[in-house]
Amino acid sequence: MKLSDYNYDLPEKLIAQEPLTDRSSSRLLVMQRHTNNIKDKIFSDIVDYIDAKDLLVFNDTKVIPARLFGHKETGGKVEILIERLLEGRQALAHIRANKSPKKGGVIILDGDIRVKVLGKECGIFHIEFSCDSILDYLDKHGHIPLPPYITRSDHQKDRERYQTVFAENPGAVAAPTAGLHFDRQLLDKIVAKGVQTAKVTLHVGAGTFQPVRTDDLSKHIMHAEFVEVNQEVVDAVEQCRKRGGKVIAVGTTTVRSLESASQSGVLEAYSGDTRLFITPGYQFKSVDALITNFHLPLSTLLMLVAAFSGYDEIFNAYNHAVSRAYRFFSYGDAMFLV
Repeated sequence: MKLSDYNYDLPEKLIAQEPLTDRSSSRLLVMQRHTNNIKDKIFSDIVDYIDAKDLLVFNDTKVIPARLFGHKETGGKVEILIERLLEGRQALAHIRANKSPKKGGVIILDGDIRVKVLGKECGIFHIEFSCDSILDYLDKHGHIPLPPYITRSDHQKDRERYQTVFAENPGAVAAPTAGLHFDRQLLDKIVAKGVQTAKVTLHVGAGTFQPVRTDDLSKHIMHAEFVEVNQEVVDAVEQCRKRGGKVIAVGTTTVRSLESASQSGVLEAYSGDTRLFITPGYQFKSVDALITNFHLPLSTLLMLVAAFSGYDEIFNAYNHAVSRAYRFFSYGDAMFLV
């Protein structure tokens, strides 16, 4: 299939610009995989679709305030979007400026912090901060990197709402948005039902919003993201299989984590980068059901859900969602593909 096969019409008014007051009050489209059996529910109803034998797997990455504003020594305005934190005071970043900074150039940020450009590769800059802790500096001066389709500036409330309630490991520059629908009360209901849970880590990079630049999908190279699936997760999945339950991934990032750790044919502990690109025809090895948001046209995430539930079926579900005015993308509504 080609990139152009993954386009669809979406009225701009359906792109959610603000989160709902209550996380679990968003709408939920429930669809049986490879069928057109669709039900319209509320997200809190999801507890009725999860069995005590199942395993719910979350991505526990934590969004960092990765957007910074400064200026060059020569005075030109600069915007920095951290892509990945490295050891010490170094990071990889996207930099926007009227003129791209050169190696050795210096950017000045609030607090007289200086950022030196060490190099550039594949459009991403290698930079070094003058402060002792990049994370501490970001916490004080950084902005939440809202996706480009949210057309407003970030608010203070985004620090809490563009973050899952189970976020633990700092490093993402975009939220694993399917997890945004869970609040503590809903999680307590799920656990009280006897459902087991596990956590993987995938630090979502800014590359998740980069467009696919070739119509021939076989030529697309995915951006690298760090993923960790520990032995506890492997054991939990094995136990779920033994008791006849479903492995339910919360979000496409969790799917990519589990499937990246399953490339040998069985799930194994894994820590490192992944460039796994899932398109129709892919044979899923570790995931039985998926909770996910609605994804951008022409995006790799739309291709992933089409691979999971069927191309025609997914586009039928999206048409259904548009016709019933579901809210789309990061702060929007959700799907449960079972």
